[in-house]
Amino acid sequence: MTAHNTTSGENIYRPAVMKIVATRDEAPGVRTMRLEFQDPLELEKFKQAYRTGMFGLYGIYGEGESTFCVASPETRNDYIECTFRKSGRVTAALASAEIGDLMTFRGPYGNRFPIEEFHGKNLLFIAGGIALPPTRSVIWSCLDQRDKFGKITIVYGARTVADLVYKQELEEWEKRDDVELVLTVDPGGETPDWKHRVGFVPTILEEAAPAAGNCVAVLCGPPIMIKFTLASLKKLGFEEENVYTTLENRMKCGIGKCGRCNVGSVYVCKEGPVFTAAEVSSMPQADL
Repeated sequence: MTAHNTTSGENIYRPAVMKIVATRDEAPGVRTMRLEFQDPLELEKFKQAYRTGMFGLYGIYGEGESTFCVASPETRNDYIECTFRKSGRVTAALASAEIGDLMTFRGPYGNRFPIEEFHGKNLLFIAGGIALPPTRSVIWSCLDQRDKFGKITIVYGARTVADLVYKQELEEWEKRDDVELVLTVDPGGETPDWKHRVGFVPTILEEAAPAAGNCVAVLCGPPIMIKFTLASLKKLGFEEENVYTTLENRMKCGIGKCGRCNVGSVYVCKEGPVFTAAEVSSMPQADL
């Protein structure tokens, strides 16, 4: 898969100025922000370049930049939505920003999920915890053109009920008759009114047993979850070429200059973050 970057012939370090137009707290320490471009030309460049799966560098003046995915779908590209966990200086500053404040964005960088290759196929989305945002981008890109795909199944789990993100959207997906939603929390993470599954994502996935025939799986989660979920998908009969994942935890500077994104000979910022399971299995596993 070819990476689509916006750096050719430009000052690669000059960011676009964004205004925060909406914020939403998703889970403890996790926030979603909707951003709008202040320069119409920057918006047009983004709309031409952005495809689901790509990422960017989000900055706050005087604090620096942090790298994470674009959580909004390519079918809704008049704005950017990002979801992040407060985990350091930059994300703490982003979490403290308010509606109306200005911040920066560089991107989009990386490659994409080849959604056009999914046409006519059943789709299985699997995500864990804060890894739902990049999966959400693909989900909405497909739901917005629902007639092009077969059965859509979403398996999503978190440590506790409180850690589930996009709770309003989960309720919306659950009510749809063209989506099968399977929710789970780790043992001990349930609440008295929890009506869904309890168990780890790979186990719940095997219990749900989605059919592998004519199906593409999109997987995103912590490395340990990806490892065991890939084994579960293999047990269910999924071929590695039909399983896609994103190594967004390896993304650093976005353009392959700092070298910290490399896994063996692969530079995730430039060649990823989207890979098939077959491509991942050929990488040095110790570096993942």
